[in-house]
Amino acid sequence: MDIVQRAYDHPDVTALVGRLQAEYSRIYGAPDDSPTCAAQFSPPSGGFCVGYERGTAVAMGGWRHLGGGRAELKRMYVPDEHRGNGYSREVLAWLENAAAADGAAEMVLETNQRHPAALALYRSAGYTEVEAFGYYADDPLTVYLGIPLPRPA
Repeated sequence: MDIVQRAYDHPDVTALVGRLQAEYSRIYGAPDDSPTCAAQFSPPSGGFCVGYERGTAVAMGGWRHLGGGRAELKRMYVPDEHRGNGYSREVLAWLENAAAADGAAEMVLETNQRHPAALALYRSAGYTEVEAFGYYADDPLTVYLGIPLPRPA
């Protein structure tokens, strides 16, 4: 898979975000309404990428600075028909490296108990529970995870 940095408003990102929001609607009954904007995923505030396999967008993810050395992982997604190929791990590693290279010391994320595959991915990658933060901090089904990022060489 080739991973390419993309703007959040790039057509491939827009298409994948639309599919992700449809998945959220199936799971939760509504799309994710947490505030996001393209500027949050553009330098110097963060970054966004799309993974391509033979020219097809098969994965995406982004990160944004939260302050205090923390970066937040957002919009990680691999469509159903492309799951099981290791794409999410590749995108996760790319995002962690990009955030670390930009000075982040920790990557944090919020996911939900209704996403057992996401929880398994992040926990198997070394993420552990952290204190609640952000838009869904009061939601009892939201799970907050984090991992220290390596210092760039």
